[in-house]
Amino acid sequence: MSIIKVIIPAYNEQDSIASVLAEIPSVVSEVIVVNNNSTDNTVAVAKNAGATVLTETRKGYGYACLKGMAYIASQNIKPDILVFLDGDYSDYPEELTKIIAPILHENIDFVVGARVSELREKDSVTPQQIFGNWLACTLMRLFFKAKFTDLGPFRAIKYNKLLVLNMTDKTYGWTVEMQLKALKQKLSYTEVPVRYKKRIGVSKVSGTIKGAIFAGVKILTWIFKYSLK
Repeated sequence: MSIIKVIIPAYNEQDSIASVLAEIPSVVSEVIVVNNNSTDNTVAVAKNAGATVLTETRKGYGYACLKGMAYIASQNIKPDILVFLDGDYSDYPEELTKIIAPILHENIDFVVGARVSELREKDSVTPQQIFGNWLACTLMRLFFKAKFTDLGPFRAIKYNKLLVLNMTDKTYGWTVEMQLKALKQKLSYTEVPVRYKKRIGVSKVSGTIKGAIFAGVKILTWIFKYSLK
């Protein structure tokens, strides 16, 4: 039976994290919530809900993911599959079984949960997110013949394949870095359509002009960096 673990970066998600954790399927052996310097009760709520809670004081989505990976690397028994999921309750955690199915049954290396328009709740994705995803995926298709349609954060990957990617991005470029490196390493990949709803609280990225611009710059930087290699 495959060992499946989940990493959830969380910054001030006290109002949502318990709901996320409650709906993660029982096939998961450990859920790791990485508190990314929260100033609310995220840590206490996540612990009470049964998660392993780590703290990364350096703010950044990538920093939080790397912290979770470092923790897993220190364990004696490694997972077969690692799932990344946001802590804002915008995804449907029970769909994790859909995300991992291509890995379990088709031996796919990497799966992205695609937030397709017909399954998105109204206003759950901002116009800047829609444009950013479209631009990034269009460029990946032009430069690398990729078939990605989304940079969705709900994703699963074989743990040994993730290590090969040597992930380094500390902030908003984490998702696109993973997809670009998966293409470069010729990993097998697919997308699974997932539902998406309005998040609880305000987005730390798309909810601010500064965050949206910074994320856009990071994404484009990664794409052009790899297109020149």
